[in-house]
Amino acid sequence: MTSRRRLITTGLAAAAGASGLVIAEKIAARYGLIPPDSGGLYGAGATLTYAAQRLLMASGRSMAREFDRSQISRAFPVNGDPPQNDGYQRLLAKKFAAWQLTVNGMVARPARFSIDQLMRMPAATQITSQACEEGWSAIAEWTGVRLSDMLNRVGVLPGARYIVFFPFDVNWDSVDMDDAWHPQTLLAWGMNGRELPAEHGAPLRLRVPRQLGYKSVKYLSRITVTDSLKSIGSGLGSISPEIGYSWYAGI
Repeated sequence: MTSRRRLITTGLAAAAGASGLVIAEKIAARYGLIPPDSGGLYGAGATLTYAAQRLLMASGRSMAREFDRSQISRAFPVNGDPPQNDGYQRLLAKKFAAWQLTVNGMVARPARFSIDQLMRMPAATQITSQACEEGWSAIAEWTGVRLSDMLNRVGVLPGARYIVFFPFDVNWDSVDMDDAWHPQTLLAWGMNGRELPAEHGAPLRLRVPRQLGYKSVKYLSRITVTDSLKSIGSGLGSISPEIGYSWYAGI
């Protein structure tokens, strides 16, 4: 497997340098490494980045750096205000007592979970850095449920390729199964030893420490497992390509 991965990666790099990104895209397509926003303005470059990183990171073996508690940032910037819609504000006012996370799509056991139920599940904690596309980064301790544990609970069906995250605002996103099953991908309900603050995504947010901060969707409402993203939004995998960012934001 390692030799095959190295061969494909070398081919991608050589194609990009010699004959342009079009040939690299054909190589990536042969191995199913085309991102959902490949048809956009930067599609060929996005494909090369996604395919090369997926191969080099060796699926599940590459871990984001974790830090000591002494390295937690004293201030963690807030990027955007909590949703102002009535639905979210009513839940916030009652401390999310009536909130439920819906998990549906290509799963054997569709389910809904309250925040109390999530907090009673086996918890994972990580101290990782969030790097923002705007140029800042900060370190925090995050506590929650591994996404992989949640997916095992509901039973992902064969053929599933993406996990889609719908929040109370417009900033929906998705990840592929590589990040979905990664042990550091977290559904976080706690931050720095306390319940997650509203400004940081309460009651539940995604944490994908191997990607830029905008992939870590806040204010989660629903998670859908699917085999295709073409019929969701503009079919580009997230809101990000519509505002100038790539669907895949690996670091």
